[in-house]
Amino acid sequence: MSIFVDDDTRVVVQGITGGEGKFHAEQMIDYGTNVVAGAVPGKGGQEVAGVPVYDTVDEAVETEDANASVIFVPPAFAADAVFEALDTDIDLAVAITEGIPTQDMAKVNKRLSEVDTRLLGPNCPGIITPGESKLGILPGNIFSEGNVGLVSRSGTLTYQVVDNLTERGIGQTTAIGIGGDPIIGTSFIDALEAFEADEETDAVVMCGEIGGEDEEQAAAYIGEHMDTPVAGFIAGRTAPPGKRMGHAGAIVSGSGTGTAESKIDALNAAGVPVGDTPDEVADHIEDFL
Repeated sequence: MSIFVDDDTRVVVQGITGGEGKFHAEQMIDYGTNVVAGAVPGKGGQEVAGVPVYDTVDEAVETEDANASVIFVPPAFAADAVFEALDTDIDLAVAITEGIPTQDMAKVNKRLSEVDTRLLGPNCPGIITPGESKLGILPGNIFSEGNVGLVSRSGTLTYQVVDNLTERGIGQTTAIGIGGDPIIGTSFIDALEAFEADEETDAVVMCGEIGGEDEEQAAAYIGEHMDTPVAGFIAGRTAPPGKRMGHAGAIVSGSGTGTAESKIDALNAAGVPVGDTPDEVADHIEDFL
């Protein structure tokens, strides 16, 4: 099985006429993703890579029966694109855009509480169910079908861990990049809950980083609610205090949480082994299977 996306997912690409939108739409199509439409205001009636373009997401959903959206829209306009997706009845919106203002995402977050649509991101690489569907910028060639779920705040860390797993013949059910911004849609806990409910996911990798309390909260959830074994990795162990390291959410506030040590301690207390390197994460997964 899989979580959130599969071969029945019908995708509309918001921003498909832009350079990044067009390139990654073609990559998704080549992978086998069912990209059924694009949506760009004022560009309706065009075609990109054989995909019809509509002026609005609502038109794309109505005409092409799309049930998911991938957003490749510049930061200044990306929140409006997310709102447009949330105003339809699609199941999933994936915001790839980096640099969306935090105040814009605060408004999006309020709207999310009022709708059923799931948001991944922003500032994320997307989601992939190997062999079925990928939404976003993930390099499909390193993924393989299998029984390990993965959720990560970091795109490049996702790729490293997945490559290590695939090299050992360990495939994945679904891999999710949730994004590293301070305000995001789907959380670690949301993804872990879905993997726990998936009968074909036999183990999970959770990749976190310094900053915020999401990993500590996820550790508490794992300890109380999960039977599926989880292995972890925390990036940023050597980061200087008070420095933002790559992601807007990767800054330690000095509250006693948010450090690599506090996250690792919380995960260990929940029975989650944490690898010192991405390759050690694969060691722990092998021990589970």
